[in-house]
Amino acid sequence: MKKIILGLLISLFYQAVSAQKTGYWDKERATYKEIVVSARDRIVVETDDFPAGTTELIYRITLLDDNQQMAGSLVSVLKSIPDPSGISQGSAGAVFLLSKISGEDKCKYAIFSKKELTADYISNGGTADACLVQSTALSKDAKRLSIEKSGCIKANTAKLFFGFESSNWIMKQKIVLEVVPWVDAKLSRGWTLENRKNIFSQCKTSALARKMVNSDDFCVCIGEKIQKQYSYAEFQKLLPMEQAKAYKDFGASCFEETGIAKTVFNDLRVKAATNIKTADYGAAIKNYNEIVIQKKATALDYANLGYAYLLTKQYGKAIKSLKEGEKMDDTELLVKLNLAHAYLLNGEYAKAKTIYKTYQNQNVTDKVSWTQKIKDDYQDFAKAGIQNQDFDKILKLSK
Repeated sequence: MKKIILGLLISLFYQAVSAQKTGYWDKERATYKEIVVSARDRIVVETDDFPAGTTELIYRITLLDDNQQMAGSLVSVLKSIPDPSGISQGSAGAVFLLSKISGEDKCKYAIFSKKELTADYISNGGTADACLVQSTALSKDAKRLSIEKSGCIKANTAKLFFGFESSNWIMKQKIVLEVVPWVDAKLSRGWTLENRKNIFSQCKTSALARKMVNSDDFCVCIGEKIQKQYSYAEFQKLLPMEQAKAYKDFGASCFEETGIAKTVFNDLRVKAATNIKTADYGAAIKNYNEIVIQKKATALDYANLGYAYLLTKQYGKAIKSLKEGEKMDDTELLVKLNLAHAYLLNGEYAKAKTIYKTYQNQNVTDKVSWTQKIKDDYQDFAKAGIQNQDFDKILKLSK
């Protein structure tokens, strides 16, 4: 039973830690302003600029009598609250944020998301354009505003505008406004949803991504690497060729990491094999060369590339490719056989004869003999209009 209880406690602790938001209260860019409002007057106060990545904030309004001082700043209060979700856990969180002191005066207030929306408020107290209105006069108040639940805070909100209306018809009022932003660690680097979409769109149009049936995982991988390496501002300052290099370098890494490379090259092999069957040898060469360029070619790829070169009468290129195949696997008989064909068609009978004789008693695959494959290949050559006076000699040699 003790083990079960301990397991549950560990699980609950893990869930609580995992649920915490990754970010911080930015005390360096918190707003603290002491405002004096004349009797029966209205005033609008703007906050300091919010840092990039601000997703929510806490504000506190406290009215003080003359000579009163704040017992503790809002920043110091928030040090004991690890993330904004802790403030919403019951009424205790809100009470905790309120000033320990306040004066007898009260005021009403409204919050605006843009300065131009405050004009009607200043002139006649209109609050139709406000994103939050406190119409009941208070001596102190504290609230949390977030992107998810408040119309005041959006992804690109740079600051807010607080309008205060004095409820004292005789004396001036002293109001303290404190605003502390919560900065999402990831978004603080400037990678908003829109900016991430731009990176994703650019990746989708790349030559490598267009070769993939589904490039989503590939582009997400590139985006994550760029975001880790650069802030959005840093990436935007790169020269176009530097950005292109970043895409290329991260793309090469993601190509392997995501497992897409294997799928892409297998697709190219299937396409190339189909090209050969339909006598579209030029397309087959292009597809096999793409594998070669990316340094993913096997000995069998070189064998097939060499064969496509033979069928297009490019014997020099065939020999070069097939020799590369030999370096990779000197036991691959399809490479050996195609190399013999290449030498024969290139007028190098002696070299061709040596290879033909060496392997004549073996199979090129588990089911096809060396001799049978020679016959099949010569028929393909004839269909492609390729003739050679030594074909009959080789066939007799192979019997």
